[in-house]
Amino acid sequence: MDCVHALQTSSSAPQLHRRKQFRCLHPRHQCLGSLAVVPFFAHKRSFRPLYHKSNTCQIICGVSSAQSVDEEKDSMMKSESGKVRLNIRLDHQVEFGESVAILGSVKELGSWKKKVPMNWTESGWVCTLEFKGGESVEYKFLTVRADKSMLWEGGHNRVLKLPNGGSFEMVCHWNATTEAVGLPSSEEGEDVGQNGSTVADTVGAEEVESSPFVGQWKGNAISFMRSNEHGNRKGGKWDTSGLEGLALKLVEGDRNARNWWKKLEVVRDLLVGSLQSEDRLDALINSAIYLKWINTGQIPCFEDGGHHRPNRHAEISRVIFRELERISCRKDTSPQEVLVIRKIHPCLPSFKAEFTASVPLTRIRDIAHRNDIPHDLKQEIKHTIQNKLHRNAGPEDLVATEAMLARITKNPGEYNGAFVEQFKIFHHELKDFFNAGSLAEQLESLKDSIDDKGRSALALFLECKKSLDTLEVSNKGLGNNGTDLLFKTMQSLSALREIIARGLESGLRNDAPDNAVAMRQKWRLCEIGLEDYSFILLSRFLNELDALGGAHWLAENVKSKDVSSWNGPLDALIVGIHQLSLSGWKPEECAAIENELVAWKARGLSEREGSEDGKTVWALRLKSTLDRARRLTEEYSEALLQIFPQNVQILGKAFGIPENSVRTYAEAEIRAGVIFQVSKLCTLLLKAARSTIGSQGWDVIVPGAAVGTLLQVERIVPGSIPSTVEGPIVLVVNRADGDEEVAAAGSNIVGVVLLQELPHLSHLGVRARQEKVVFVTCEDDDKVADIQKHKGKCVRLEASSSGVDIYPSSENSNGHLSVENLSGNGAPRVEAHGRDGPSWSPTKANSNQGVSAGGVLLLADADAETSGAKAAACGRLASLAAESEKELTK
Repeated sequence: MDCVHALQTSSSAPQLHRRKQFRCLHPRHQCLGSLAVVPFFAHKRSFRPLYHKSNTCQIICGVSSAQSVDEEKDSMMKSESGKVRLNIRLDHQVEFGESVAILGSVKELGSWKKKVPMNWTESGWVCTLEFKGGESVEYKFLTVRADKSMLWEGGHNRVLKLPNGGSFEMVCHWNATTEAVGLPSSEEGEDVGQNGSTVADTVGAEEVESSPFVGQWKGNAISFMRSNEHGNRKGGKWDTSGLEGLALKLVEGDRNARNWWKKLEVVRDLLVGSLQSEDRLDALINSAIYLKWINTGQIPCFEDGGHHRPNRHAEISRVIFRELERISCRKDTSPQEVLVIRKIHPCLPSFKAEFTASVPLTRIRDIAHRNDIPHDLKQEIKHTIQNKLHRNAGPEDLVATEAMLARITKNPGEYNGAFVEQFKIFHHELKDFFNAGSLAEQLESLKDSIDDKGRSALALFLECKKSLDTLEVSNKGLGNNGTDLLFKTMQSLSALREIIARGLESGLRNDAPDNAVAMRQKWRLCEIGLEDYSFILLSRFLNELDALGGAHWLAENVKSKDVSSWNGPLDALIVGIHQLSLSGWKPEECAAIENELVAWKARGLSEREGSEDGKTVWALRLKSTLDRARRLTEEYSEALLQIFPQNVQILGKAFGIPENSVRTYAEAEIRAGVIFQVSKLCTLLLKAARSTIGSQGWDVIVPGAAVGTLLQVERIVPGSIPSTVEGPIVLVVNRADGDEEVAAAGSNIVGVVLLQELPHLSHLGVRARQEKVVFVTCEDDDKVADIQKHKGKCVRLEASSSGVDIYPSSENSNGHLSVENLSGNGAPRVEAHGRDGPSWSPTKANSNQGVSAGGVLLLADADAETSGAKAAACGRLASLAAESEKELTK
């Protein structure tokens, strides 16, 4: 595809909507024209409201409240006159077993004597405190280690001048003690930041809202300069010990590449040089990791004395983009390579015609020379943004620009309106250059390059999205009409994304003109942005489903012979699977799963099927497809866990990246993608299906076989296992939040039985998979009681898709760890054993009768009694094929 069907250049709106992080309670089939939406909930039911939490900027700290309007009013009324209610969040993660506290100069912060503990959430550590208004507070954060020792954050004490009253929110970052913090409030009034500097936003959120690009910034805090101080900053870290191959080439290249355009050249040389070699996947992986750390500020960019305008960056980006597109369209490109390439695209700057011009982004020069703004402000704009951008542009320039925009829009009327308007336009242009625009901005820029059918689909999706966003802002929940709108938005998204994906199928011609390549980048980023937004929609749907009662509600409806309530969840799963297909992940398998789900949904529930109960057959049929869908998500997760961790570990050590960022890199990629929502939906539906079948109780998160001493603990925490216990351990755990790590309790844990439900792609589930620990959950009281009979004894835990067995074993007499590796298809290698203890497999014991001592039957010998109907049918087909081949060879 050279022009994406005669695409035309456009200079409108920016492009990339970066992946948003969605957390609990924080909103993170094709159908064109008029969409017929299947009602999800037939009966009236109140819904809990859902709220979307914006990404926060290290400078602006603009966080939307998670309270409803009424709750906010109540909170404000409770706040006494002269009192300041402050919700504090530290955007920082610590090692498992550690916690965070705050300590400061006033009694509310312990008067530098008694630390105030903070509470963990997925978005960071939080606490709510009330202070006297108008006072100045000094404070610091500290980490409380597992051994009760304390680690203070570096730098001087933080200083905060409090307003005279009101309720506010504040977001801080570890070790950034000089960062300016804003105090977003739900009421009008003056919000004063650190040392009295006014930095927060009180104008309309749509006008100066922090972009997702800046919201994920983890680099140094931005400081405004009145002279050129960029060159005084220290460089990075380059530890090349033990490095070889492409990793060594990358780190050594970065050592000589202080600024952003040189770092882009390092990536270009890495990819172009590896295009035809066996190192292609490794080159892509290293490039994806490297570019992400650059865009988040963890690998800093600096001045180096050179002078290259942003057009240099744009030209390098175009070369990289061409190579990525060529790799994507090769017949020998693997799904893993496609997956990694999709991670690289959002990290590249735009190379539209206005950015490849000899002097791009000139508006900031005119702004810096205006005569209607204070001299000090002119100097700060000139040295912090203008000169830096035109000499050595980098991601930090967008962070600085958004910080400046928040500052000049803090108090409406403080600065000349024409100046503010021009700065907003420049901010919009700079977001466009960094491909950091919102999804709506990206899509608006495509209008002139798509046909009438595409424009119709685009208009429908934008209309649905706008209506849904309005519902979200109203804080009144979704309700039945809102749920219909949610499904309509999902369907319109799928239709639009399919049109865009189809336009990208034809590939990129070698002689494609630059304007066509630039437009193709827009299409590519829009397609990726739509995938990201589907994550948000599925997250909102799952919250609605949980509010109704989740799996229990669905199972109860089946008992009443009403499966209409399953239509909505199945439709949502079909949408989710379709998104994976459009992303290039095993499209044939995705299509098969979609077709099965559509068929089972259409077939509905019968009173009886043959001699079997209709509900049981319906649930078994659906469960088989849901198992298939979950295997798809697990294969995707396995691919990411094979792709990233080793390279992240190597490069993280070389560049001095914080250990927590290194350790959770692959997990973050999994949990930020639509695959995470698909997995959660599969888990919920499978639980309901198992309840209908009557086989609820076991859920296999990591299959395999393990032998060890059975111990029971309350939680997986350091010190939970007695030091006197040696050798491998199979651990029974009463409770878990999902954020623990198995290794935290001991390196000799080979199996875990958790006595509660757990999402498969939770932190704990992902880490267990990485650590190759057999992991199952059990919610049946009778089975739990049977398990507890073996406490202190050596047992064998076997977990597979067909069931779970735990029984006494003598295999662990040598004291060595005993875990059987998984086979290539993820199934455990389990041998048949004479059971001298109970077996709790959902498949009955008679399925093992007649099995040979080795536990393996020839396919031709399989029958329904020993191997099940499917294996017996396959055996019959194999025998017929063999007979047919003999006839042909005669």
